[in-house]
Amino acid sequence: MSATSAVAQERPFIKLPPPQTTGGGELLNALTARKSTRAFSPRPLPQDLLSTLLWAAFGINRAATGGRTAPSAHGWQEIDVYAALPDALYQYDAASHALALAVARDLRPLTGVQDYVGTAPLNLVYVTDFSRMKDASEADRVFFSATDAAVIAQNVYLCCAAMNLATVVRGLVDRKQLAHAMQLRREQRIVLAQSVGYPQA
Repeated sequence: MSATSAVAQERPFIKLPPPQTTGGGELLNALTARKSTRAFSPRPLPQDLLSTLLWAAFGINRAATGGRTAPSAHGWQEIDVYAALPDALYQYDAASHALALAVARDLRPLTGVQDYVGTAPLNLVYVTDFSRMKDASEADRVFFSATDAAVIAQNVYLCCAAMNLATVVRGLVDRKQLAHAMQLRREQRIVLAQSVGYPQA
């Protein structure tokens, strides 16, 4: 038995010191404030705030290479971020940092089965495009899509915590109904949805 193994057996439980939650910049503050909220004010989000939120989710942070704020398995960048707003559904175009109209009607009520989704001012829908995942098995496509979408959702959580917004990520979605309403192709699959807004007073 190695000396390291012997020490590990003698110390099966290591009590860690308290985590540093302040003094480390905005990230630690955001992690401290991060939480799920299921009550939203109907107050609309201003465009400058929406801009920052979408960039934080999966925007470009390295212009020279097209690198994103969230990692992507094999560099596939297979996740598309859709924004369901009161007037319409839009697809976020990271390259131009713009919203492209996808469906000209309010699809918020279809982005989940919970009561609050229809009145939350923003519902993000994370959609994977399997056609971008070359040479991947079906199981790997599902696994990596879920992983990549989850990281994007966490970016949104931290951004919301920093900007005093409420958010919750959701997996309970009628995917067939929503995919039809979104006019998705066969290769596109809905992974997660996430409601965002001001906290209900």
